[in-house]
Formats: sequence, C-alpha cells, structure tokens
Amino acid sequence: MFVMRFTIIDPDGTVSFVAPCNALKALVAACSKSPTRLEELLSATTRYDTDLKDYVLNSLSVFDEHNCAGQYTQIHSALQHADEQRAHHQIPAFRVVDEVTREASLRPVKAGLVLFNLKERRIIQVQNTYADVKRRDRGRIHEGGQPTNRLYYYNLPVDWQIVP
Repeated sequence: MFVMRFTIIDPDGTVSFVAPCNALKALVAACSKSPTRLEELLSATTRYDTDLKDYVLNSLSVFDEHNCAGQYTQIHSALQHADEQRAHHQIPAFRVVDEVTREASLRPVKAGLVLFNLKERRIIQVQNTYADVKRRDRGRIHEGGQPTNRLYYYNLPVDWQIVP
C-alpha cells in the first residue's frame, strides 16, 4: 500500500496518522475551506474522500479509550512494536501526548510526511515523494476507498503557506 504520514496541528493539540497517499490532495483541498480545528478539516475532506474522516476519528476514539492522561503504555507499546517490525505504516491515528509520540508523529513512512499546521495556515512537506503540494490543483474523488471518475478542484487561499 502506498501511504504517508499526516500530522495535523490545531489549537487543541497534534494528531498523527498514516493514510493512503491520495489523502494528501483531499487534505490540501480541505485547507482551502479555511478550517481551524482537526474535525473541521476532516469534515471538509468528506466531499473528496468519503472514508478519511471516519478512519481518523474512529482511530482516535480507540486511542482515547486505551490511553488516558499520563497512562500511555498502550501507544508506547504499539510504537515500539512498529519500530521492531519496521511497520510504522500500521499504527492507527494517535494524539501527540509526550516526547515518544511527538517523535513518532515526525517520522516519515513510505512516501513521506506532511504537516498541516492549522493555527499558522501552513502545509509543511517534510518528506514527500508522492506529489508536490500545489496552491491550485485537482484530485480524484474517492468513495469507499476506491477512486471514481469524478474530479474535484481546489485553490488555496493566499494566507496559506506551502513549505517545500
């Protein structure tokens, strides 16, 4: 599977997840709607990718259920196992809660790592071997994890920065 890590920073904190590379354009297109919070960003992606929002929010629900304030054994074990198995792409979405999760949120997988800083309106391509983020572009709508024949177009507002 061709995947990359996406790390989203908003006023409430930081979330990181691995998803298929086509999610990159859906997330960039969602930024054109000027979201300020993770849930707004994910809600905006539903017109481009029907599954991304549910995947991330469901994974975060599981994370929240198994990792409560100060008790991060579950996510630490999952990250350590991923390190040992070289399977970082199999870790579900998680919140950055300490230095261990922060380091994991900044670790590229397969095709790379892109940060979306909603507070600063900045998209940072830390490592991106999939496709450069563009201010104006188009993408293919995905439904049920499959591409359709329909395209969408987006244009990022001028107050958004794209950092190579």
